[in-house]
Amino acid sequence: MITTDGEQQQHAAHVDPLGALRTGGDPECDVFLTGTVFLDIIFTGLDTAPVRGTETWARGMGQSPGGVANMATALARLGLRTSLAAAFGDDFYGDYCWDALEQGEGIDLSPSRTVPGWHSPVTVSMAYEGERTMVSHGHEAPLSESAPAAAPRARAAVASLVPGRSEPWIAEAATHGTRIFADVGWDDTGRWDLRALHDLELCEAFLPNAEEAMRYTRTDCPRAAARVLAEKVPLAVVTLGADGAYAVDGATGETAEVPAIGVEALDPTGAGDVFVAGFVTGTLAGWPLADRLAFAGLTAALSVQEFGGSLSAPGWSEVAAWWQYVRGCEGQDPEALARYAFLARLLPAPDRPWPLRRAVPTIGFRRPV
Repeated sequence: MITTDGEQQQHAAHVDPLGALRTGGDPECDVFLTGTVFLDIIFTGLDTAPVRGTETWARGMGQSPGGVANMATALARLGLRTSLAAAFGDDFYGDYCWDALEQGEGIDLSPSRTVPGWHSPVTVSMAYEGERTMVSHGHEAPLSESAPAAAPRARAAVASLVPGRSEPWIAEAATHGTRIFADVGWDDTGRWDLRALHDLELCEAFLPNAEEAMRYTRTDCPRAAARVLAEKVPLAVVTLGADGAYAVDGATGETAEVPAIGVEALDPTGAGDVFVAGFVTGTLAGWPLADRLAFAGLTAALSVQEFGGSLSAPGWSEVAAWWQYVRGCEGQDPEALARYAFLARLLPAPDRPWPLRRAVPTIGFRRPV
């Protein structure tokens, strides 16, 4: 297994993973997604969980757009032209999130709206012992402002399926040839009825975690769950946490499994979103299934070594730095290194200084007049 401490940094040229596929008749964007944007406030440097009745001081703090912004940022940093439909509050938090995503990350927000009189949802995250505790507050945005009127033309879209609910934009996008990648959250109803995921039949790929997959398929093995799900969707991908990921191509019967990369996890916030972004990138680029799994796992591993959701989403610079670092380490498993050899053809010689521009990780300082 490959291990890395994440301390080495190296700049890399911008990579367009779809560069060889682009033509004059391309869709408006590579990936479309919709959801709720939170302002994330992350407290770091906590040795233990806060104790009731005491005041705890954190050694560090950062802010960034969260929620669906985690995945949007991860996709954009991997070079995909990303479009986001979301509601933004008309408060300072909403202005900050809008600017960070549009100006800082280059995400297309033309389908998004600022909602007068609606304040931004906020999540406070406390990271310690490789885990995090979150407290959130917010109100539902008006449906007319939060639901996309129509999805733009896109190569792919990422949808979060909700039991018992159908999203009209998903059917419309699929009709226009958009490839739908879906994840799912915890089923608070406790029914775990696969038939209640009404839009699943429109999806090309379904990417639940192991617990979700086993509950929906009534199996006790995530690999068995993936095989059952592959009868419902063309491609089933089940994330296995510290054990990596397993995928089944329902059309060809091909399977792939890639172990996780050993890292020191500081904060797992957004790792699942980053995994999906990496897998979507590899799929649109036409990579083999095993390479897609390996890349998705790598990007997720890089993200958990930093704090925050969108703050920690890696770009090609981080991928290049990791690849350079592990190849220079003694005692690496040759078989594990070979698993990631496909990266060599993707990473050109660096041509821009480190760091690439990132979203500013603070609400903002007052500027001198």
